[in-house]
Amino acid sequence: MGRWEPGARGRLAQVALELYAERGYEQTTVGDIAERAGVTERTFFRHFPDKREVLFDGSGTLQSMLVAAIAQAPADRAPLEVVGEAFAPIGRLLGETRDHAVRRAAVVAANPSLMERELLKMATLATAAATALRERGTPAVTATVAAEAGVTAFRIGFEAWIAGPEEGDLAADIAAALDELRALASGT
Repeated sequence: MGRWEPGARGRLAQVALELYAERGYEQTTVGDIAERAGVTERTFFRHFPDKREVLFDGSGTLQSMLVAAIAQAPADRAPLEVVGEAFAPIGRLLGETRDHAVRRAAVVAANPSLMERELLKMATLATAAATALRERGTPAVTATVAAEAGVTAFRIGFEAWIAGPEEGDLAADIAAALDELRALASGT
């Protein structure tokens, strides 16, 4: 095993997803992942705190992108529009990795503890979005409602995207979920 081989983090993430899909999450150990990736368990733990976090590694980047987009939105935009538009670049980024997203979603859906972690990550994302909206001057309750609605639209759009055709557009699916929310709110 090459101790200082480059790309260990990416290999670990790819191998973990492969093994989780092949064997199941519960049946896969950190040792299995490290061995197939050609690194030691110690190297695994240098990159990830536990085997669940391999699947949630990008959540910090996603949150940073969302918060930055909210902060940079025009001041005259309504809070829900700000959040909805902030998800567009995230949709484009994730759209580049559809195969990975589909496989990851299947692994998460097959394990209750991973589904729980996914919900926690979505709640954390909503909290960060609400904080970013409040920093723009949005009242607290409005910021929370807009952030929660935006994250829900993201989740629903994501689910539609992974269930849809390969050529699907995640950003468009998120926008469609927001349109449904607006229609529901207006009673149309």
